[in-house]
Amino acid sequence: DKPNGQGTYTWSDGRKYVGEFKDGKRHGQGTLTKPDGMGYVGNWKDGKPNGQGTFTSSDGDKYVGEFKYGLPNGLGTYTWTNGNKYVGEFKDGKEHGQGTFTYPNGEKYVGEFKDGKEHGQGTLTFPDGGKYVGEFKDEEMWTGKFYDNNGNIEGNMLNGIID
Repeated sequence: DKPNGQGTYTWSDGRKYVGEFKDGKRHGQGTLTKPDGMGYVGNWKDGKPNGQGTFTSSDGDKYVGEFKYGLPNGLGTYTWTNGNKYVGEFKDGKEHGQGTFTYPNGEKYVGEFKDGKEHGQGTLTFPDGGKYVGEFKDEEMWTGKFYDNNGNIEGNMLNGIID
Protein backbone atom coordinates (compact mmCIF):
# COMPACT_ATOMS: atom_id res chain seq x y z
CA ASP A 1 0.00 0.00 0.00
CA LYS A 2 2.99 2.35 0.44
CA PRO A 3 4.14 4.29 -2.63
CA ASN A 4 7.44 3.24 -4.22
CA GLY A 5 9.08 4.79 -7.27
CA GLN A 6 8.19 8.03 -9.07
CA GLY A 7 5.01 9.85 -8.13
CA THR A 8 3.14 12.95 -7.00
CA TYR A 9 1.45 13.59 -3.67
CA THR A 10 -0.72 16.65 -2.96
CA TRP A 11 -1.90 17.54 0.54
CA SER A 12 -5.25 19.22 1.27
CA ASP A 13 -3.40 22.38 2.45
CA GLY A 14 -1.83 22.82 -1.01
CA ARG A 15 1.62 21.31 -0.40
CA LYS A 16 2.83 19.18 -3.28
CA TYR A 17 5.66 16.68 -3.67
CA VAL A 18 6.81 15.39 -7.04
CA GLY A 19 9.57 12.82 -7.01
CA GLU A 20 10.70 9.46 -5.78
CA PHE A 21 9.19 7.45 -2.93
CA LYS A 22 10.43 4.47 -0.97
CA ASP A 23 8.17 2.64 1.46
CA GLY A 24 5.76 5.60 1.46
CA LYS A 25 8.40 8.23 2.27
CA ARG A 26 10.07 10.87 0.10
CA HIS A 27 13.32 9.18 -0.87
CA GLY A 28 15.64 10.00 -3.79
CA GLN A 29 15.22 13.06 -6.03
CA GLY A 30 12.18 15.23 -5.48
CA THR A 31 10.58 18.65 -5.20
CA LEU A 32 8.35 19.86 -2.38
CA THR A 33 6.45 23.10 -2.86
CA LYS A 34 4.12 24.96 -0.50
CA PRO A 35 1.50 27.61 -1.35
CA ASP A 36 3.43 30.30 0.58
CA GLY A 37 6.44 29.92 -1.76
CA MET A 38 8.52 27.74 0.55
CA GLY A 39 10.10 24.78 -1.15
CA TYR A 40 12.89 22.26 -1.44
CA VAL A 41 14.44 20.67 -4.50
CA GLY A 42 17.01 17.91 -4.13
CA ASN A 43 17.81 14.62 -2.49
CA TRP A 44 15.59 13.04 0.15
CA LYS A 45 16.12 10.19 2.59
CA ASP A 46 13.41 8.74 4.82
CA GLY A 47 11.14 11.74 4.20
CA LYS A 48 13.73 14.46 4.98
CA PRO A 49 16.10 16.55 2.87
CA ASN A 50 19.42 14.70 2.78
CA GLY A 51 22.36 15.27 0.44
CA GLN A 52 22.52 18.11 -2.10
CA GLY A 53 19.55 20.42 -2.36
CA THR A 54 18.10 23.91 -2.52
CA PHE A 55 15.74 25.29 0.11
CA THR A 56 13.75 28.50 -0.43
CA SER A 57 11.90 30.10 2.50
CA SER A 58 8.51 31.75 2.14
CA ASP A 59 10.15 35.20 2.33
CA GLY A 60 12.70 34.40 -0.39
CA ASP A 61 15.80 33.43 1.62
CA LYS A 62 17.70 30.63 -0.12
CA TYR A 63 20.10 27.89 0.95
CA VAL A 64 22.01 25.81 -1.58
CA GLY A 65 24.18 23.00 -0.30
CA GLU A 66 24.34 19.85 1.74
CA PHE A 67 21.59 18.60 4.05
CA LYS A 68 21.51 15.89 6.69
CA TYR A 69 18.33 14.84 8.54
CA GLY A 70 16.46 17.84 7.10
CA LEU A 71 18.97 20.52 8.16
CA PRO A 72 21.89 22.27 6.46
CA ASN A 73 25.00 20.21 7.26
CA GLY A 74 28.29 20.43 5.39
CA LEU A 75 29.15 23.04 2.77
CA GLY A 76 26.58 25.51 1.57
CA THR A 77 25.53 29.05 0.73
CA TYR A 78 22.71 30.89 2.50
CA THR A 79 21.49 34.12 0.92
CA TRP A 80 19.02 36.35 2.73
CA THR A 81 16.65 38.74 0.95
CA ASN A 82 18.15 41.63 2.98
CA GLY A 83 21.47 41.12 1.14
CA ASN A 84 23.35 39.12 3.80
CA LYS A 85 25.22 36.09 2.48
CA TYR A 86 27.07 33.23 4.16
CA VAL A 87 29.31 30.77 2.32
CA GLY A 88 30.89 27.97 4.31
CA GLU A 89 30.31 25.10 6.69
CA PHE A 90 27.05 24.28 8.47
CA LYS A 91 26.24 21.94 11.34
CA ASP A 92 22.71 21.16 12.49
CA GLY A 93 21.29 24.08 10.51
CA LYS A 94 23.72 26.72 11.81
CA GLU A 95 26.92 28.32 10.55
CA HIS A 96 29.66 26.22 12.12
CA GLY A 97 33.30 25.83 11.05
CA GLN A 98 35.03 28.00 8.44
CA GLY A 99 33.01 30.53 6.48
CA THR A 100 32.54 33.98 5.02
CA PHE A 101 29.65 36.27 5.98
CA THR A 102 29.09 39.29 3.74
CA TYR A 103 26.82 42.21 4.63
CA PRO A 104 25.14 44.54 2.10
CA ASN A 105 27.03 47.57 3.52
CA GLY A 106 30.32 46.00 2.34
CA GLU A 107 31.39 44.58 5.71
CA LYS A 108 32.79 41.04 5.54
CA TYR A 109 33.81 38.47 8.13
CA VAL A 110 36.09 35.58 7.17
CA GLY A 111 36.89 33.00 9.80
CA GLU A 112 35.51 30.56 12.32
CA PHE A 113 31.88 30.14 13.33
CA LYS A 114 30.34 28.19 16.19
CA ASP A 115 26.61 27.54 16.64
CA GLY A 116 25.68 30.28 14.16
CA LYS A 117 27.99 32.96 15.59
CA GLU A 118 31.37 34.45 14.70
CA HIS A 119 33.55 32.62 17.19
CA GLY A 120 37.26 31.84 17.04
CA GLN A 121 39.90 33.35 14.77
CA GLY A 122 38.74 35.68 12.01
CA THR A 123 39.07 38.89 10.06
CA LEU A 124 36.35 41.53 9.92
CA THR A 125 36.81 43.97 7.04
CA PHE A 126 34.95 47.28 7.33
CA PRO A 127 33.39 49.16 4.38
CA ASP A 128 36.22 51.74 4.42
CA GLY A 129 38.84 48.97 4.01
CA GLY A 130 39.98 48.93 7.62
CA LYS A 131 40.15 45.58 9.42
CA TYR A 132 40.00 43.84 12.74
CA VAL A 133 42.10 40.66 12.88
CA GLY A 134 41.97 38.36 15.86
CA GLU A 135 39.72 36.38 18.14
CA PHE A 136 35.92 36.61 18.33
CA LYS A 137 33.71 35.33 21.14
CA ASP A 138 29.97 34.96 20.49
CA GLU A 139 30.11 37.54 17.65
CA GLU A 140 32.12 40.05 19.72
CA MET A 141 35.63 41.20 18.85
CA TRP A 142 37.70 39.85 21.73
CA THR A 143 41.48 39.92 21.38
CA GLY A 144 43.17 41.27 18.27
CA LYS A 145 44.34 44.29 16.29
CA PHE A 146 42.67 47.04 14.25
CA TYR A 147 44.24 48.13 10.96
CA ASP A 148 43.48 51.10 8.74
CA ASN A 149 42.89 50.67 4.99
CA ASN A 150 46.64 50.97 4.38
CA GLY A 151 47.50 48.11 6.76
CA ASN A 152 48.81 50.32 9.59
CA ILE A 153 47.95 49.26 13.14
CA GLU A 154 45.37 51.62 14.63
CA GLY A 155 44.70 49.91 17.96
CA ASN A 156 44.26 46.76 19.98
CA MET A 157 41.41 44.84 21.52
CA LEU A 158 42.09 42.86 24.69
CA ASN A 159 39.39 40.70 26.32
CA GLY A 160 36.64 42.70 24.62
CA ILE A 161 38.03 46.12 25.58
CA ILE A 162 39.68 48.56 23.16
CA ASP A 163 43.22 49.18 24.37
